[in-house]
Amino acid sequence: GQEKLKKSVSRVVRTFSSEHHYPVVIANKPLEEGCEKILVRSPHDPKQVLGTGFFANENLARKAIQTAKKAQSAWSKQSVDERASYLRKAGALLQDKKFDLAALIAAESGKPCEEALMDVDESIDALEYYAHEAIRIFKDDAVWSRSPLWQGWSRKPLGVAAVISPWNFPLAILVGMSAGCLVMGNTVILKPAEQSPLIASEWMKIMMEVGLPPGVLNYLPGRGEVIGDLLVQDKDVDVIAFTGSREVGVRILHLAQTSDRPARQPKVVSAEMGGKNAVIVDEDADLDQAADGVIDSAFNYAGQKCSACSRVIVLSSIREKFLTKLKHKFNSMIVGNPLAPQVRLGPVIDEEARGKIKDFIESAQKEGLPILAEKKVGAFLGETALQGYFVNPVIYFPTPPESRLAQEEIFGPVLVVLEAGVFNEALELANQTPYGLTGGVYSRSPKHIQAAKEEFQVGNLYINRSITGAKVGQQPFGGWKQSGSGFKAGGSDYLYQFTRLIC
Repeated sequence: GQEKLKKSVSRVVRTFSSEHHYPVVIANKPLEEGCEKILVRSPHDPKQVLGTGFFANENLARKAIQTAKKAQSAWSKQSVDERASYLRKAGALLQDKKFDLAALIAAESGKPCEEALMDVDESIDALEYYAHEAIRIFKDDAVWSRSPLWQGWSRKPLGVAAVISPWNFPLAILVGMSAGCLVMGNTVILKPAEQSPLIASEWMKIMMEVGLPPGVLNYLPGRGEVIGDLLVQDKDVDVIAFTGSREVGVRILHLAQTSDRPARQPKVVSAEMGGKNAVIVDEDADLDQAADGVIDSAFNYAGQKCSACSRVIVLSSIREKFLTKLKHKFNSMIVGNPLAPQVRLGPVIDEEARGKIKDFIESAQKEGLPILAEKKVGAFLGETALQGYFVNPVIYFPTPPESRLAQEEIFGPVLVVLEAGVFNEALELANQTPYGLTGGVYSRSPKHIQAAKEEFQVGNLYINRSITGAKVGQQPFGGWKQSGSGFKAGGSDYLYQFTRLIC
């Protein structure tokens, strides 16, 4: 795989050019007129232009909504087997193009190559899983509707879905949300994050290549302030599937429920909204395993995952031993060009993100938080200097639980260490944030592991492993508290929310 990836990287990099256009697509027709033209650049090297993108205006957004609305009736009348077949064909194409797509993800989103490959793999898994589960759901409905105990029922799609996807999993989350909506009979308007329109455009091309009917999926890149609120509030958009920050997610939930829809049901919103995730290291833990897992969870992809470890809570009795191992693992990380296979930590996504992270670091300085370890970003593999949006990864210890860095989502390569005297105290500290997405425990104690399963307030709890990388169909992903609403992605019940049952 490494050799294929190297060849793909070399080949894809040679194709980068402003001459390559990635237009809006409505009803399977590319549109550039009236759009804002943008140059998409690499976060590793902002001087490198990857391609020319086009951002839609409000008129095109309204056109996309009406196009999706017109296409929805015919699409919903196709059998679930026919709809699922498009997903499976798309999955096969993703497999064929996997290494080239991973190279584009690494260049556009700054995601290290190994993780970019996993992004594509997760997309393929989601397509196959949702195709299989949709067929099962409609088959089960058919069995129950024939039962003499029931008068019969039918399952109907909700209508038009707006899929608003993030840049940090620029293919996997985008594919998962759009495929889930599509296979249940909804039509989709796809608005990718402003930072990652190119990989989203490739997904649109793949769905056109497999023969998806015009208007069923519409590619609508654009600025959130221009078309985001319009999509959320328009009366003809029935579903919003969103992944992003808590601030934006809460706004979407509010706007969706206050939009004017006379004689129609409230909009359905599925929102995944981030986390402030903790890993507890118990006194009997395998400390090498724990240090590896914490570093991977906190710093891979520069901590830019909603599931990333942002806090580690260590028991006092093993504090010094664990911190020694943590610093050793931290110092062994390679920071640099995400297109180089040995890199684990690349740039953050853009200048705005770097500014927010630096603001947190300045807050730590004002609070007087001691630095346990910091890695200076400098020259890498023959480059005179790293030119992109790099941030020095840093670990703080000790950290008061009420500190801003221990309470707010940073979304960058910053880790804080807290200390607890006993395991129950560690659980209390872990739960002392508004979020509840992922969490982890490194322990050999069955009693403590059981306590964590019962009391750790997270949607995904991992035992003796890293807390990122949920597997489709095995570990449905999603949180509670302020980390999200709706059903967990990658699970069978995720698809139900995009339909209504008529009895």
